[in-house]
Amino acid sequence: MKRKVRTKVKGFRATDGAGVNLVRVLGSHTAREFDPILMLDSFDSLNPDDYTAGFPMHPHRGIETISYVSSGKMVHRDSLGNEDGISDGEVQWMNSGSGIMHEEMVPAAERLLGVQLWLNLPAKDKMSKPSYNSIKNDEVKEIEIEGGKIRLLAGAYMEYQGYKGNYLPMDYYDIHLNPNAEITLTMDQNDSVMIFTLLGDVYINGEHIEEKTAVKLTEGDSLTIKNGEKKAQVLYMNSRALNETIAWAGPVVMNTQEELQQAFLELRNDTFIKDKVVY
Repeated sequence: MKRKVRTKVKGFRATDGAGVNLVRVLGSHTAREFDPILMLDSFDSLNPDDYTAGFPMHPHRGIETISYVSSGKMVHRDSLGNEDGISDGEVQWMNSGSGIMHEEMVPAAERLLGVQLWLNLPAKDKMSKPSYNSIKNDEVKEIEIEGGKIRLLAGAYMEYQGYKGNYLPMDYYDIHLNPNAEITLTMDQNDSVMIFTLLGDVYINGEHIEEKTAVKLTEGDSLTIKNGEKKAQVLYMNSRALNETIAWAGPVVMNTQEELQQAFLELRNDTFIKDKVVY
């Protein structure tokens, strides 16, 4: 059965971090519908003043943050002692687990284009050990398809294997489509599947999807994405819905209000970080 559009969410202009201008697409109001993806922020600017203030050191608990920089640069530093940078076409994947402090600075580039996702952690893994991984270009398989290509950022595509997280399964593709091209993807009937139109407009089951729009799909075992008259770049995300309660405040996502209150108490008491802080 072919998947159809269930929900479309168009991004809106917002400011975060130390003054980064971005497009906020998914958030607390969409968390149930797009489960397990909690948040999606999109970056697209030719003006470094929009983003070079970056995201100074701040805490997270209970989520995985996944940043994809299609164009531009991002530099990560955290309380585990990791310091790393990604650039054009690369990914940083951080599990905040029981608690981490990190910063993301965004140097000036010709164009900043990309997204950050928050992937929810299952209740049993909320207090897992924090970790950081980067997925560099030599680890990203580029697969030629009729009418374009797929960059396998994570998970699997047909016989190809990419990076795998330790908790929820996640197939994450950067799909480039030439004008008037189309692609059909297959998946399990009950997978939680969404797309985001990073560049260009596309069509799903005849329905027009504008650029910078997140789409949650109905259940089904296949999805056909058709392009229009211009090139398009579509991000495809396939995971598994958790169907668990969500207690979310700022940078912390837990399952109960009690857990949330405990997290902020620990932040105030300087006991939030369970692994040694190196700063």
